[in-house]
Amino acid sequence: MFTSKEEKRVAEEISNSSNTIGKGTFLEGNVETYGNIRIEGKITGNVKSKSKIVLGPSSQVHGNITSQNADIEGEVKGKIEIAELLVLKATAVINGDISTGKLVVEPGAVFNGGCKMGAAVKDIKISENGAVTRSLSSQQEVKSI
Repeated sequence: MFTSKEEKRVAEEISNSSNTIGKGTFLEGNVETYGNIRIEGKITGNVKSKSKIVLGPSSQVHGNITSQNADIEGEVKGKIEIAELLVLKATAVINGDISTGKLVVEPGAVFNGGCKMGAAVKDIKISENGAVTRSLSSQQEVKSI
């Protein structure tokens, strides 16, 4: 078995890892990670991270996004749940509801949907089998537009 120090070191290494889905890559299915992820391609499915999600200007996500922090420059069709800070860059196009702690919207960003800021969002939890869950206070699932 791991000692407490070993478990903390392994968890820190995992959360500091970086993943990239490159431009021209099409992925169908859910993506879950402890670490950061940068998306330049297209994903049809949900994206979940315990760290940070960055969507580049050429990215398209048709599904829900759940993360601690996120920077979005591309297109999202689905619900976005960010525990801390969400930044919508000038090229961002969002069609769906947002729930976040803090929101920065640059001039030029397009956002169509409802927004709830400062919601009581608890820590993102990743279970043993890799599933990411999040506890929200009275949030309802919103269908993708």
